Amino acid sequence: MASKSADVRPIIILQSTAGTGFRYTTRKNRRNNPDRLRIRKYDPIARRHVEFVETR
Repeated sequence: MASKSADVRPIIILQSTAGTGFRYTTRKNRRNNPDRLRIRKYDPIARRHVEFVETR
């Protein structure tokens, strides 16, 4: 079995840039997206769509 660090689709955490501390967890394909992910998603604490960035 492959180790977790060499996994092609690792579990990542997306942190809100609005400063609310809200997080999403998801998986990403490391071959297609080798850089840190930046996605606009809904932040229920801020009650609006904000940019979420991948944390490590």
